[in-house]
Amino acid sequence: MATAAEWISGARPRTLPAAAAPVMVGTGAAAQVGSSAALPALLALGVALALQVGVNFANDYSDGVRGTDLDRVGPMRLTASGAAAPRAVKTAAFVAFGVAAVLGLVLCAVSGHWWLLAVGAVSVVAAWYYTGGRTPYGYRGLGEIAVFVFFGLVAVLGTTYTQADTITWPAVLGAVGVGLIACALLMVNNLRDIPTDVLAGKRTLAVRLGDYRARRVYIAMIWVPVLLGAVCAFWAPWSLVVLLLLGPAALLSIPILAGARGKLLVPVLAGTGLYELGYGLLLWFGLSL
Repeated sequence: MATAAEWISGARPRTLPAAAAPVMVGTGAAAQVGSSAALPALLALGVALALQVGVNFANDYSDGVRGTDLDRVGPMRLTASGAAAPRAVKTAAFVAFGVAAVLGLVLCAVSGHWWLLAVGAVSVVAAWYYTGGRTPYGYRGLGEIAVFVFFGLVAVLGTTYTQADTITWPAVLGAVGVGLIACALLMVNNLRDIPTDVLAGKRTLAVRLGDYRARRVYIAMIWVPVLLGAVCAFWAPWSLVVLLLLGPAALLSIPILAGARGKLLVPVLAGTGLYELGYGLLLWFGLSL
């Protein structure tokens, strides 16, 4: 049986900033129009975190039973390593999705926007079929599109709307920025896995682009959000605080441009997660003042 530490590792905590950052930005955008509210924000955070954990366990299960994870660099895979039974990992994924659904139901009740239940249902379906089902779209290079939509646009704009009952331009710009960084997190993960994904027949966007172009796309994904955050200064001058991320963006770019591979990309993956968290915190701060 897998230990508690192995289950925590299997949940891939380094990816959780991808869930927290959009809620921060969405709450900041609501605060910018004087409508931030703690309870909807906390509920949205719970939904996002539960969905992220569910995605991670679902990917562990689906990739594991397909044999895609037999030779990987990075966090231990519960299914592929044999530490946990596939059924147990699948159950963990659906428990996490269930928690997200319950919290989402409460969020709809608090905000009064019941139509968002449909958005939540689509989010869960998209989370499962990323690597699940007969023809997972993550194996066809469409993962970044789903990440951009659900962990960028939907998460940020949904958070803002449940608090402010409106969508603002800073919310849209922040949603695009967060979505791009979330895509960068997936891109560097898939960049690391190009050799094994090619052998397994997993055609991620990084595989389709090739090593050289995937690296350049990653660079754009972390630099453009800083520009978008700075543009928010037209509505909230303190949004310029996101320019503090220029240094971290440069540091993340160095190993990518230098051609780091395999285990050398693991720190970049962790750094990208922290970068997204920093973006969420700084833009929340800038929009809230």
